[in-house]
Amino acid sequence: MPRAFLPSDLDEALLIGRVWRPAPIDGPSVVVVRRGEVFDITPTVATTADLFDRDDAVEIARHAPGESLGPVDALIRASLDSSTHATRLLAPCDVQAIKACGVTFAVSLLERVIEEHAGGDASKAQETRSMINELIGADLSKIEPGSEAAGKLKAELERRGAWSQYMEVGIGPDAEVFSKSQPMSSVGFGADVGLYPTSKWNNPEPEIVLAGNSAGTIVGATLGNDVNLRDVEGRSALLLGKAKDNNGSCAIGPFVRLFDGTFTLDTVREASVSLRIEGADDGFVLDGVSHMREISRDPADLVAQTHGAHHQYPDGFMLFLGTMFSPIKDRDTAGGGFTHHLGDVVTISTPSLGAIVNTVRLSTEITPWTFGVRALYRNLAARGMLNGARVS
Repeated sequence: MPRAFLPSDLDEALLIGRVWRPAPIDGPSVVVVRRGEVFDITPTVATTADLFDRDDAVEIARHAPGESLGPVDALIRASLDSSTHATRLLAPCDVQAIKACGVTFAVSLLERVIEEHAGGDASKAQETRSMINELIGADLSKIEPGSEAAGKLKAELERRGAWSQYMEVGIGPDAEVFSKSQPMSSVGFGADVGLYPTSKWNNPEPEIVLAGNSAGTIVGATLGNDVNLRDVEGRSALLLGKAKDNNGSCAIGPFVRLFDGTFTLDTVREASVSLRIEGADDGFVLDGVSHMREISRDPADLVAQTHGAHHQYPDGFMLFLGTMFSPIKDRDTAGGGFTHHLGDVVTISTPSLGAIVNTVRLSTEITPWTFGVRALYRNLAARGMLNGARVS
Protein backbone atom coordinates (compact mmCIF):
# COMPACT_ATOMS: atom_id res chain seq x y z
CA MET A 1 0.00 0.00 0.00
CA PRO A 2 2.67 2.66 0.82
CA ARG A 3 4.16 2.34 -2.69
CA ALA A 4 0.83 3.51 -4.14
CA PHE A 5 1.60 6.96 -2.73
CA LEU A 6 5.11 7.15 -4.24
CA PRO A 7 6.34 7.75 -7.80
CA SER A 8 6.05 4.72 -10.06
CA ASP A 9 9.77 5.04 -10.83
CA LEU A 10 10.78 5.50 -7.20
CA ASP A 11 14.38 4.36 -7.66
CA GLU A 12 14.94 7.05 -10.31
CA ALA A 13 13.14 9.90 -8.54
CA LEU A 14 14.99 12.62 -6.62
CA LEU A 15 12.54 13.23 -3.79
CA ILE A 16 12.98 16.04 -1.27
CA GLY A 17 10.70 16.35 1.74
CA ARG A 18 10.33 17.52 5.28
CA VAL A 19 9.50 15.43 8.33
CA TRP A 20 8.72 16.12 11.95
CA ARG A 21 11.07 14.11 14.14
CA PRO A 22 9.76 13.49 17.65
CA ALA A 23 11.80 13.75 20.84
CA PRO A 24 14.69 13.94 21.39
CA ILE A 25 14.95 15.89 18.10
CA ASP A 26 11.46 17.41 18.38
CA GLY A 27 11.57 19.46 15.22
CA PRO A 28 11.45 19.53 11.40
CA SER A 29 14.15 18.06 9.19
CA VAL A 30 14.90 18.14 5.47
CA VAL A 31 15.01 14.64 4.01
CA VAL A 32 15.82 12.93 0.74
CA VAL A 33 14.64 9.52 -0.48
CA ARG A 34 17.31 7.32 -2.05
CA ARG A 35 16.22 3.98 -3.43
CA GLY A 36 13.45 3.65 -0.92
CA GLU A 37 15.42 4.84 2.12
CA VAL A 38 14.91 8.19 3.86
CA PHE A 39 17.93 10.29 4.92
CA ASP A 40 17.97 13.40 7.10
CA ILE A 41 20.23 15.96 5.35
CA THR A 42 19.42 18.97 7.58
CA PRO A 43 23.09 19.42 8.58
CA THR A 44 23.78 20.23 4.92
CA VAL A 45 20.64 22.25 4.13
CA ALA A 46 18.56 23.62 6.99
CA THR A 47 15.49 24.32 4.83
CA THR A 48 14.17 23.19 1.47
CA ALA A 49 14.26 26.86 0.41
CA ASP A 50 18.04 26.78 0.97
CA LEU A 51 18.36 23.56 -1.02
CA PHE A 52 16.34 24.85 -3.97
CA ASP A 53 18.62 27.91 -4.18
CA ARG A 54 21.73 25.75 -4.51
CA ASP A 55 23.22 25.23 -7.98
CA ASP A 56 24.20 21.74 -6.83
CA ALA A 57 20.77 20.77 -5.47
CA VAL A 58 20.64 17.59 -7.56
CA GLU A 59 24.08 16.52 -6.37
CA ILE A 60 23.09 17.18 -2.76
CA ALA A 61 19.99 15.06 -3.21
CA ARG A 62 22.08 12.24 -4.57
CA HIS A 63 25.18 12.37 -2.40
CA ALA A 64 24.92 14.59 0.71
CA PRO A 65 25.65 12.65 3.92
CA GLY A 66 22.66 12.04 6.12
CA GLU A 67 21.23 10.01 8.96
CA SER A 68 19.07 7.12 7.82
CA LEU A 69 15.48 7.33 9.07
CA GLY A 70 14.53 3.96 7.63
CA PRO A 71 12.40 2.88 4.67
CA VAL A 72 10.07 5.39 3.04
CA ASP A 73 7.26 2.83 3.26
CA ALA A 74 7.38 3.09 7.07
CA LEU A 75 7.31 6.88 6.87
CA ILE A 76 4.21 6.74 4.66
CA ARG A 77 2.46 4.37 7.08
CA ALA A 78 3.30 6.54 10.09
CA SER A 79 2.04 9.66 8.32
CA LEU A 80 -1.33 7.99 7.73
CA ASP A 81 -1.68 6.97 11.38
CA SER A 82 -2.68 9.92 13.56
CA SER A 83 -2.29 7.83 16.72
CA THR A 84 1.45 7.30 16.33
CA HIS A 85 4.19 9.62 17.58
CA ALA A 86 6.70 8.36 15.01
CA THR A 87 8.45 10.56 12.46
CA ARG A 88 5.86 11.84 9.98
CA LEU A 89 5.74 13.80 6.77
CA LEU A 90 5.22 17.56 6.66
CA ALA A 91 4.59 19.70 3.59
CA PRO A 92 7.86 19.67 1.58
CA CYS A 93 8.07 23.49 1.56
CA ASP A 94 8.96 25.74 4.50
CA VAL A 95 9.63 29.49 4.22
CA GLN A 96 8.60 29.80 0.57
CA ALA A 97 5.65 31.97 -0.44
CA ILE A 98 2.59 29.90 -1.39
CA LYS A 99 1.08 31.23 -4.61
CA ALA A 100 -1.67 29.87 -6.83
CA CYS A 101 -3.03 30.42 -10.31
CA GLY A 102 -6.76 30.23 -10.91
CA VAL A 103 -8.99 29.74 -13.94
CA THR A 104 -6.26 28.10 -16.03
CA PHE A 105 -8.54 25.47 -17.59
CA ALA A 106 -11.69 26.08 -19.64
CA VAL A 107 -13.79 23.77 -17.46
CA SER A 108 -12.78 25.53 -14.24
CA LEU A 109 -13.41 28.87 -15.96
CA LEU A 110 -17.01 27.89 -16.67
CA GLU A 111 -17.49 26.67 -13.10
CA ARG A 112 -16.17 29.97 -11.71
CA VAL A 113 -18.57 31.90 -13.93
CA ILE A 114 -21.36 29.62 -12.71
CA GLU A 115 -20.43 30.28 -9.07
CA GLU A 116 -20.55 34.00 -9.73
CA HIS A 117 -23.89 33.95 -11.55
CA ALA A 118 -25.38 31.59 -8.94
CA GLY A 119 -24.25 33.95 -6.18
CA GLY A 120 -22.75 31.06 -4.25
CA ASP A 121 -26.07 29.18 -4.14
CA ALA A 122 -25.44 25.52 -5.04
CA SER A 123 -29.13 24.92 -5.79
CA LYS A 124 -28.89 27.30 -8.76
CA ALA A 125 -25.77 25.72 -10.23
CA GLN A 126 -27.35 23.44 -12.84
CA GLU A 127 -29.73 26.08 -14.15
CA THR A 128 -26.91 28.60 -14.36
CA ARG A 129 -24.58 26.06 -16.01
CA SER A 130 -27.09 25.42 -18.82
CA MET A 131 -27.65 29.13 -19.35
CA ILE A 132 -23.92 29.94 -19.48
CA ASN A 133 -23.13 27.09 -21.88
CA GLU A 134 -25.89 28.18 -24.23
CA LEU A 135 -24.92 31.83 -24.03
CA ILE A 136 -21.18 31.36 -24.63
CA GLY A 137 -21.62 29.03 -27.56
CA ALA A 138 -17.85 28.54 -27.88
CA ASP A 139 -15.25 25.95 -26.92
CA LEU A 140 -13.15 27.98 -24.52
CA SER A 141 -10.41 25.34 -24.50
CA LYS A 142 -9.60 26.27 -28.11
CA ILE A 143 -9.13 29.98 -27.33
CA GLU A 144 -5.63 31.22 -26.52
CA PRO A 145 -5.69 33.71 -23.64
CA GLY A 146 -4.88 37.23 -24.78
CA SER A 147 -5.28 36.38 -28.46
CA GLU A 148 -7.30 38.25 -31.08
CA ALA A 149 -9.95 35.53 -30.94
CA ALA A 150 -10.19 35.96 -27.16
CA GLY A 151 -10.64 39.69 -27.62
CA LYS A 152 -13.49 39.15 -30.09
CA LEU A 153 -15.22 36.74 -27.70
CA LYS A 154 -14.85 39.26 -24.89
CA ALA A 155 -16.46 41.96 -27.01
CA GLU A 156 -19.37 39.67 -27.90
CA LEU A 157 -19.94 38.60 -24.30
CA GLU A 158 -19.85 42.21 -23.16
CA ARG A 159 -22.45 43.01 -25.81
CA ARG A 160 -24.67 40.26 -24.40
CA GLY A 161 -24.09 41.35 -20.82
CA ALA A 162 -22.40 38.05 -19.98
CA TRP A 163 -18.80 39.15 -19.39
CA SER A 164 -17.31 38.04 -16.07
CA GLN A 165 -14.26 38.86 -14.00
CA TYR A 166 -13.42 35.17 -14.29
CA MET A 167 -13.54 35.43 -18.07
CA GLU A 168 -11.05 38.29 -17.78
CA VAL A 169 -8.40 36.09 -16.16
CA GLY A 170 -9.44 32.97 -18.07
CA ILE A 171 -9.02 34.29 -21.61
CA GLY A 172 -7.54 37.77 -21.08
CA PRO A 173 -3.80 38.57 -21.22
CA ASP A 174 -3.20 38.45 -17.44
CA ALA A 175 -3.34 35.26 -15.39
CA GLU A 176 -4.92 35.15 -11.96
CA VAL A 177 -2.11 34.78 -9.41
CA PHE A 178 -3.04 34.97 -5.73
CA SER A 179 -1.56 34.14 -2.34
CA LYS A 180 -3.00 30.80 -1.38
CA SER A 181 -1.49 30.39 2.06
CA GLN A 182 1.22 31.63 4.40
CA PRO A 183 4.78 30.28 4.60
CA MET A 184 4.92 27.32 7.00
CA SER A 185 1.11 26.93 7.07
CA SER A 186 0.68 24.18 4.47
CA VAL A 187 -0.15 20.69 5.73
CA GLY A 188 1.39 17.56 4.31
CA PHE A 189 0.64 13.97 3.40
CA GLY A 190 -1.79 12.27 5.79
CA ALA A 191 -2.83 15.46 7.59
CA ASP A 192 -6.33 16.85 8.01
CA VAL A 193 -7.43 19.64 5.70
CA GLY A 194 -9.82 22.30 6.94
CA LEU A 195 -13.10 23.80 5.75
CA TYR A 196 -14.32 27.15 7.01
CA PRO A 197 -17.28 26.25 9.27
CA THR A 198 -19.93 28.36 7.50
CA SER A 199 -19.25 26.92 4.04
CA LYS A 200 -21.90 24.58 2.64
CA TRP A 201 -20.64 24.30 -0.96
CA ASN A 202 -17.00 23.32 -1.29
CA ASN A 203 -14.62 20.94 -3.01
CA PRO A 204 -11.00 19.85 -3.35
CA GLU A 205 -8.89 21.21 -6.20
CA PRO A 206 -6.26 18.68 -7.34
CA GLU A 207 -3.24 20.47 -8.78
CA ILE A 208 0.41 20.17 -9.65
CA VAL A 209 2.53 22.59 -7.63
CA LEU A 210 5.84 23.90 -8.97
CA ALA A 211 8.77 24.64 -6.65
CA GLY A 212 10.56 27.85 -7.60
CA ASN A 213 13.72 29.27 -6.06
CA SER A 214 14.63 32.87 -5.34
CA ALA A 215 15.87 33.38 -8.90
CA GLY A 216 12.52 32.28 -10.31
CA THR A 217 13.95 29.00 -11.59
CA ILE A 218 11.59 26.02 -11.49
CA VAL A 219 13.50 23.27 -9.68
CA GLY A 220 10.83 20.62 -9.22
CA ALA A 221 7.19 19.76 -8.70
CA THR A 222 4.80 18.15 -6.26
CA LEU A 223 1.05 17.75 -5.72
CA GLY A 224 -1.40 19.97 -3.90
CA ASN A 225 -4.99 20.39 -2.78
CA ASP A 226 -6.17 23.99 -3.11
CA VAL A 227 -9.21 23.50 -0.84
CA ASN A 228 -11.98 25.62 -2.33
CA LEU A 229 -15.11 27.22 -0.83
CA ARG A 230 -17.45 27.72 -3.79
CA ASP A 231 -20.19 29.49 -1.88
CA VAL A 232 -17.86 31.99 -0.19
CA GLU A 233 -15.99 33.02 -3.35
CA GLY A 234 -19.22 32.82 -5.35
CA ARG A 235 -20.80 35.53 -3.20
CA SER A 236 -17.96 37.91 -4.05
CA ALA A 237 -14.51 37.57 -5.58
CA LEU A 238 -13.40 40.01 -2.87
CA LEU A 239 -13.86 37.11 -0.44
CA LEU A 240 -11.10 35.13 -2.19
CA GLY A 241 -8.79 35.44 0.83
CA LYS A 242 -11.49 34.13 3.17
CA ALA A 243 -12.33 31.35 0.75
CA LYS A 244 -8.76 30.21 0.16
CA ASP A 245 -6.63 30.87 3.25
CA ASN A 246 -7.81 29.09 6.37
CA ASN A 247 -6.29 26.67 8.85
CA GLY A 248 -5.46 23.50 6.92
CA SER A 249 -6.83 24.80 3.61
CA CYS A 250 -3.59 24.12 1.72
CA ALA A 251 -2.11 20.63 1.38
CA ILE A 252 1.18 19.98 -0.45
CA GLY A 253 3.16 16.77 -0.86
CA PRO A 254 4.19 14.11 -0.37
CA PHE A 255 7.62 15.16 -1.73
CA VAL A 256 9.05 17.67 -4.18
CA ARG A 257 10.54 15.77 -7.09
CA LEU A 258 13.58 17.64 -8.40
CA PHE A 259 14.01 18.15 -12.13
CA ASP A 260 16.78 16.03 -13.65
CA GLY A 261 17.34 13.98 -16.76
CA THR A 262 14.32 11.73 -16.13
CA PHE A 263 11.82 14.30 -14.80
CA THR A 264 11.41 17.73 -16.41
CA LEU A 265 8.88 20.48 -16.97
CA ASP A 266 7.79 18.57 -20.07
CA THR A 267 6.83 15.69 -17.77
CA VAL A 268 4.58 18.09 -15.91
CA ARG A 269 3.09 19.36 -19.18
CA GLU A 270 2.07 15.81 -20.12
CA ALA A 271 0.90 14.69 -16.67
CA SER A 272 -2.61 13.55 -15.82
CA VAL A 273 -3.74 14.30 -12.25
CA SER A 274 -6.31 11.97 -10.70
CA LEU A 275 -8.72 12.79 -7.90
CA ARG A 276 -10.60 10.34 -5.70
CA ILE A 277 -13.03 11.34 -2.96
CA GLU A 278 -14.31 8.68 -0.55
CA GLY A 279 -17.09 9.58 1.86
CA ALA A 280 -16.83 8.30 5.41
CA ASP A 281 -20.51 8.67 6.28
CA ASP A 282 -22.39 7.88 3.06
CA GLY A 283 -20.23 5.58 0.94
CA PHE A 284 -19.97 8.28 -1.72
CA VAL A 285 -17.15 7.84 -4.23
CA LEU A 286 -16.09 10.30 -6.90
CA ASP A 287 -13.28 9.83 -9.39
CA GLY A 288 -11.96 12.34 -11.89
CA VAL A 289 -8.87 13.26 -13.87
CA SER A 290 -7.26 16.47 -15.14
CA HIS A 291 -4.94 16.44 -18.15
CA MET A 292 -2.26 19.09 -18.01
CA ARG A 293 -2.09 19.23 -21.80
CA GLU A 294 -5.48 20.97 -21.65
CA ILE A 295 -4.19 23.89 -19.57
CA SER A 296 -4.80 27.23 -21.29
CA ARG A 297 -1.55 28.83 -20.12
CA ASP A 298 1.81 27.07 -20.18
CA PRO A 299 3.35 26.48 -16.73
CA ALA A 300 6.43 28.50 -17.70
CA ASP A 301 4.18 31.46 -18.57
CA LEU A 302 2.43 31.18 -15.21
CA VAL A 303 5.80 31.27 -13.45
CA ALA A 304 6.82 34.32 -15.50
CA GLN A 305 3.61 36.09 -14.50
CA THR A 306 4.36 35.25 -10.86
CA HIS A 307 8.08 36.01 -10.56
CA GLY A 308 10.12 38.56 -12.47
CA ALA A 309 11.12 42.21 -12.55
CA HIS A 310 7.63 43.04 -11.28
CA HIS A 311 7.80 40.72 -8.21
CA GLN A 312 10.60 38.83 -6.46
CA TYR A 313 10.45 36.05 -3.86
CA PRO A 314 13.75 36.01 -1.96
CA ASP A 315 12.75 32.84 -0.10
CA GLY A 316 11.43 31.11 -3.19
CA PHE A 317 7.83 30.16 -3.92
CA MET A 318 5.46 27.28 -4.49
CA LEU A 319 3.01 27.78 -7.35
CA PHE A 320 -0.28 25.90 -7.76
CA LEU A 321 -0.99 25.62 -11.51
CA GLY A 322 -4.78 25.42 -11.31
CA THR A 323 -7.21 22.59 -11.98
CA MET A 324 -9.75 21.66 -14.62
CA PHE A 325 -11.64 19.49 -12.16
CA SER A 326 -14.61 21.06 -10.37
CA PRO A 327 -16.71 18.11 -9.17
CA ILE A 328 -20.37 18.48 -10.16
CA LYS A 329 -21.62 14.93 -9.43
CA ASP A 330 -24.76 15.18 -7.30
CA ARG A 331 -24.27 14.08 -3.74
CA ASP A 332 -27.04 15.24 -1.39
CA THR A 333 -29.79 16.45 -3.72
CA ALA A 334 -30.58 16.16 -7.43
CA GLY A 335 -29.09 19.13 -9.22
CA GLY A 336 -27.21 20.20 -6.11
CA GLY A 337 -23.82 19.02 -7.33
CA PHE A 338 -20.99 18.05 -5.04
CA THR A 339 -19.97 19.33 -1.65
CA HIS A 340 -17.73 17.83 1.01
CA HIS A 341 -18.89 15.89 4.04
CA LEU A 342 -16.68 15.86 7.10
CA GLY A 343 -14.52 12.77 7.09
CA ASP A 344 -14.10 12.65 3.31
CA VAL A 345 -10.77 11.17 2.28
CA VAL A 346 -9.25 12.98 -0.69
CA THR A 347 -6.47 11.39 -2.76
CA ILE A 348 -4.68 13.34 -5.49
CA SER A 349 -2.17 11.43 -7.61
CA THR A 350 -0.07 11.21 -10.76
CA PRO A 351 2.44 8.43 -11.52
CA SER A 352 5.54 10.64 -11.64
CA LEU A 353 4.85 12.32 -8.27
CA GLY A 354 2.95 9.72 -6.27
CA ALA A 355 -0.09 10.76 -4.25
CA ILE A 356 -1.15 13.01 -1.41
CA VAL A 357 -4.03 11.92 0.80
CA ASN A 358 -5.87 14.04 3.37
CA THR A 359 -9.02 13.87 5.48
CA VAL A 360 -11.56 16.70 5.46
CA ARG A 361 -12.42 18.36 8.80
CA LEU A 362 -13.41 21.83 9.94
CA SER A 363 -10.63 24.39 10.07
CA THR A 364 -11.72 25.24 13.62
CA GLU A 365 -11.42 21.64 14.82
CA ILE A 366 -8.10 20.47 13.38
CA THR A 367 -4.72 21.12 14.98
CA PRO A 368 -4.13 24.89 15.13
CA TRP A 369 -1.20 26.28 13.17
CA THR A 370 1.35 27.45 15.74
CA PHE A 371 4.75 26.58 14.24
CA GLY A 372 5.70 29.49 11.99
CA VAL A 373 8.89 30.95 10.54
CA ARG A 374 10.21 32.28 13.87
CA ALA A 375 9.57 28.93 15.54
CA LEU A 376 11.38 27.17 12.70
CA TYR A 377 14.55 29.21 13.07
CA ARG A 378 14.48 29.05 16.88
CA ASN A 379 14.18 25.28 16.62
CA LEU A 380 16.97 24.94 14.05
CA ALA A 381 19.24 27.23 16.07
CA ALA A 382 18.65 25.25 19.26
CA ARG A 383 19.60 22.06 17.40
CA GLY A 384 22.75 23.66 15.98
CA MET A 385 21.49 23.26 12.44
CA LEU A 386 22.11 26.87 11.44
CA ASN A 387 25.78 26.67 12.29
CA GLY A 388 26.80 23.71 10.16
CA ALA A 389 24.32 24.06 7.31
CA ARG A 390 25.21 26.31 4.44
CA VAL A 391 22.42 28.88 4.26
CA SER A 392 22.11 30.48 0.82
